Amino acid sequence: MNISKSEELYKIALDLMPGGVNSPVRAFGSVGRNPLFIDHARGSRIYDVDGNSFIDYVCSWGPGILGHAHPEVIEAVIKACFNGLTFGAPTGNENKLAALIRDCIPSMEMMRMVNSGTEATMSAIRAARGFTGRDKIIKFKGCYHGHSDGLLVQAGSAALTQSVPDSSGVPASFARQTLVALFNDRDSVRELFENNKDQIAALIVEPVAANMGVVLPEEGFLEFLREITEENGAVLIFDEVITGFRLGIGGAQEMYGIRPDLTTLGKIVGGGMPMAVYGGRRDIMKHVAPTGKVYQAGTLSGNPIATTAGIRTIELLLEDPSIYDRIEANAGKLAGAYRARAQRLGIPMHVNQIGSLLCAFFTDQEVKDYAGALSSDTSAYADYFGHMLENGVYVAPSQFEAMFVSGAHTDEDIRRTIEVLER
Repeated sequence: MNISKSEELYKIALDLMPGGVNSPVRAFGSVGRNPLFIDHARGSRIYDVDGNSFIDYVCSWGPGILGHAHPEVIEAVIKACFNGLTFGAPTGNENKLAALIRDCIPSMEMMRMVNSGTEATMSAIRAARGFTGRDKIIKFKGCYHGHSDGLLVQAGSAALTQSVPDSSGVPASFARQTLVALFNDRDSVRELFENNKDQIAALIVEPVAANMGVVLPEEGFLEFLREITEENGAVLIFDEVITGFRLGIGGAQEMYGIRPDLTTLGKIVGGGMPMAVYGGRRDIMKHVAPTGKVYQAGTLSGNPIATTAGIRTIELLLEDPSIYDRIEANAGKLAGAYRARAQRLGIPMHVNQIGSLLCAFFTDQEVKDYAGALSSDTSAYADYFGHMLENGVYVAPSQFEAMFVSGAHTDEDIRRTIEVLER
């Protein structure tokens, strides 16, 4: 596989950007390679600057549920561009998109549009703090909610009672307000609430943890989180930046039958453009400025181009709800192929799959939490990544990311991927 142009561009990029990239995972560091530079994408495929074609299972980390460059979405965006890119003023598109979202996700009674998942989760937590008058929050080890200061935190040496920053540049005083529990571990959550009575503003969770691979909630776990937050007067925030509109038109909360107080959405609500939303209970959201004292603003929030892409994407999903059955079936075929190959060759592997999300962990342990994910053999994953890439299949350049199936993936794409996997 010739990648000479990508290598040349990477050398230039290294002088211009930290690590030569604008987001760390793109650097391919955990798979021991240099990144590919993408030229364009269509349907289920991406094409690099050297002309190599790959079946894409990254899908821009989730929003490409319809595939790349869907003609109807592109047509709508081009038309909108001729009216201007951004006004810094209200447009009817904002109303239309918000109404569509609320119809699909009824828990989002009132919402605010922002520009990234990080901004959405940061703002939702601020709203929860303003509503409750409390400072502390609970997150789960291994769940990622963007790179705002209070969320780049891991469990410290004192287990679950203290936290330390997971990044340089984050003040320890910020980290102390973030308590870290263990996903699928009810006792760890109870302990934090018991030790911090009337101090916890919110608990934020990915209902399906999709930033340590794909880790499913155990039966009753999300129900437990709903109950314990209500008992303690804390706001339950579902981070559905990945699962929203991915696991069904109503997201993970519809799938599991749980109504959170606040929800964050990203990626898909902008049809792949920079866009995100947070929202939920009306009484909480009315604390956001200008109706309340929780300040949050953004010149490009709800801009007409991103909202146009989001509206057309959601409309297409509503017009053809069978897409969810198709992409889940194809994800199931891939998961089955991974399991069969591992069993046949005696390779330690655990495969988690839900809807169109899946992840093959190179471990013989069941992966139901962060510790299970960390048991994976990342060297084996790097070898697997290289094999797939060199044979025209693009998967995440990290063990701890999801594999996404889109509506553009054909039966031939799935057959070809399984064929490459089995070589």
